[in-house]
Amino acid sequence: MKLQRLLVVIDPNRDSQPALQRAAWLARHNPAQLHLLLVDYHAGLDGRLFDSAIQAKGRAALLEQHGQWLEQRVAPLRSGGLEVQVDIRWGKRLDKEVLAKVAELQPDLVFKSAAHNSLLRRLLLTDSCWQLIRHCPVPLWLVHHAEWQGRSLCAALDPLHSADKPAALDHLLIRTAMELSRRFALQAHYLHCHAPLPRTLVFDAAMVADYDSYVHDSAKSHREAFEQLLGQYPIALPDTHLLEGFTEEVLPRFVREHNIDLLLMGAIARGQLDTALIGHTAERVLEAVECDLLVFKADSSRSATEQ
Repeated sequence: MKLQRLLVVIDPNRDSQPALQRAAWLARHNPAQLHLLLVDYHAGLDGRLFDSAIQAKGRAALLEQHGQWLEQRVAPLRSGGLEVQVDIRWGKRLDKEVLAKVAELQPDLVFKSAAHNSLLRRLLLTDSCWQLIRHCPVPLWLVHHAEWQGRSLCAALDPLHSADKPAALDHLLIRTAMELSRRFALQAHYLHCHAPLPRTLVFDAAMVADYDSYVHDSAKSHREAFEQLLGQYPIALPDTHLLEGFTEEVLPRFVREHNIDLLLMGAIARGQLDTALIGHTAERVLEAVECDLLVFKADSSRSATEQ
């Protein structure tokens, strides 16, 4: 995984910038260029209340104000030896501007802060987050507002591809986890959750009659697929976790109990529906975890293979 060019989405409405903090941490441990994107918008400067000249002047003043604010933010990073470039632009849709910048810059990784509710202590993904998960062609690092410990990461795998996830995506997750572990001294975990259909949801008469055999065979299939996948890599057995239970319940609990700082997940879009993301289960997982998320699209696995 290349980590030479990092795009960081800046939130002009917040004093704290966790996404910038994460990207700077990575750049200090692995030389990389930081490209900061601040997208400005104010409804009062978009419409028919003022003529175009007044609107243009107001937008320019707002962009200049936030530009000065951001330059003050990045000055310590530059004095610390980091290479930082700043791009400030006007745009109503943050996700569209970010995707345009991605197409222009071709970054290796995009960092974006997620909204945070201190009472819930979990990620609250905004619409722009979901849109980027759906459409960003490069890996997306969604940053939790909790303090970064930099201790451990976990790759969430699906060796039977029950979510129609391409097999290449699992291999990309494993290789990336191994590489991040090596580069940044993070303890790597490799996890797969599985659960048979509850008896009440089984409508096949033969399966109902021999439900225990179905449960046994299902667990065996997941175990064999998990072992076959990980057997292709030099991964220590204590770092692998095959857990029984529903993913949306097991994965967030594992993240809490093992103090996971970064969760690697694969995402796919089904068909041409813009709203079809990666299934309701994965959406609930993404909203429930208490750590940073590094999301890879199916397209990311192909581009990484090409690199």
